[in-house]
Amino acid sequence: MREVETDDAPPSIGPFSQGIIDDGTLYVSGQGPVDPDTEAIIDSDDVRDQTRQTLENIEAVLEAADCSLDDVVKTTVFVRDMDDYDDINDVYGELMSAPYPARSAVEIQDLPIDIDVEIEAIASL
Repeated sequence: MREVETDDAPPSIGPFSQGIIDDGTLYVSGQGPVDPDTEAIIDSDDVRDQTRQTLENIEAVLEAADCSLDDVVKTTVFVRDMDDYDDINDVYGELMSAPYPARSAVEIQDLPIDIDVEIEAIASL
């Protein structure tokens, strides 16, 4: 097992890694719309902007492991309000490419920080 860490994604806010490689698979911890330079939540109430930043943060962890969004095989999307699902899908579809990863989407009540979307990913190395 090997840790993946990059300054191009926000640091972990608890006792967990940005990513872990194990047996040819990269597991990317849940990322949110946090600016990696300021470590602050991006200044946007638009879930599209939040989703874009979230996927950019995932992409940074993937790149630190010499992967890309094209290597992602599974994601889980945690969304605060399922009414935002279509907007999240629009941005997700712009940044991910076919064949799209398998995916789950779950409406949640709360997240550790005040954001509307969090996404975790699994990639094949």
